[in-house]
Amino acid sequence: MTPSLNPAAAHHLPMFITAPGETDVLMVVMAVVLVLAVLGVGILFLRLHTLPERMAHKSHKLQFEIVAVLGLLALFTHMHIFWVAGLLLALIDIPDFGNPLRRIAGSVEKIAGLKPGEGATETPEERGAPATPTDETEERAVEVPETVTPSRLPQEKIHA
Repeated sequence: MTPSLNPAAAHHLPMFITAPGETDVLMVVMAVVLVLAVLGVGILFLRLHTLPERMAHKSHKLQFEIVAVLGLLALFTHMHIFWVAGLLLALIDIPDFGNPLRRIAGSVEKIAGLKPGEGATETPEERGAPATPTDETEERAVEVPETVTPSRLPQEKIHA
């Protein structure tokens, strides 16, 4: 028995209409296009989402960890302000205050006669010095003399 067309149907059918029992090629092609489109948009979204983190990582910024955390917060909370804050933080170059402080510490150690990095090895408690004042140290406390202010100086010393 051969399938016949319904008498109400047009005699010329478009190519995307398939006969019963045959593979619907258009549906298979559209399924593949849909899967590729979803994957493509997902990859594009994640690449755009990690843009601040990649920018901060390439330029070796100090605030890289903060930018990464802001990116994760934006991803999981869907609050775009975190992403904008991470992008701005990745673009800003925060000055390095640690290096000058390390140089100052090294100079102070050099003045004190210590080798570089040796000053931070022991705390006062480790050296044997008391951490808190005891009764003995309180008894030996020296009284600081009263400071002299210009109002208490004799007039001849002020004008001299």
